Amino acid sequence: MPSVLIADDHPLFRQALRQAATEAVPGLLTFQAESLEEALHQLDGNPDIDLVLLDLHMPGNHGLAGLAAIRSQFPAVGVMVVSANDDTAVIRRALDHGAMGYLPKRSDIALLGEAILTVINGQQWLPPGLRESVARTASREQDISLASGLSRLTAQQFRVLTLVADGLLNKQIADRLGIQERTVKAHLTAIFERLDVRNRTQAGVVLRELAINDPSRRLED
Repeated sequence: MPSVLIADDHPLFRQALRQAATEAVPGLLTFQAESLEEALHQLDGNPDIDLVLLDLHMPGNHGLAGLAAIRSQFPAVGVMVVSANDDTAVIRRALDHGAMGYLPKRSDIALLGEAILTVINGQQWLPPGLRESVARTASREQDISLASGLSRLTAQQFRVLTLVADGLLNKQIADRLGIQERTVKAHLTAIFERLDVRNRTQAGVVLRELAINDPSRRLED
């Protein structure tokens, strides 16, 4: 029985996705999360989840950082981005960082069943109207290299990197994660090597480069 985690901070949209998904895929088991932290917790507690429908801009997630976290910590789980942002450059970046599909929120919800089945079966899925334009959009070498480096981080190393990007010092990171400060330093050494950076400032910048503008939030402002 396939299973899907719907990770989005809007309850009504989560419910709409769940209804459409279960109608399109009979027997589909669904889980829900309204923040990146909750999504990671659900994945940790439910190792049989096949697919995550991931909003790029829910709490705790900033653009592609959540996608990178899931791909780093749960590499066997497929991820399909469901976002209000349908810029082809953003879609190209998401695919380069490991997304197996991308569904703009303005898309016909009837496509969701097809998208879920395609991705669960290990194939890439994009809406028909976007496939050609995304195919013509060149990948950025920076994203290819970054995705490769992030995929080599352990779950704990990714947590350390996230806290570095938030500006925390080694002692603060140690206290937050309940580990020794020397362990934090060891993680940082590995992070610097795998991301090909020289210091914590550069490491933090690398993660912040995954930020993506949210067009729906701009409309609300």
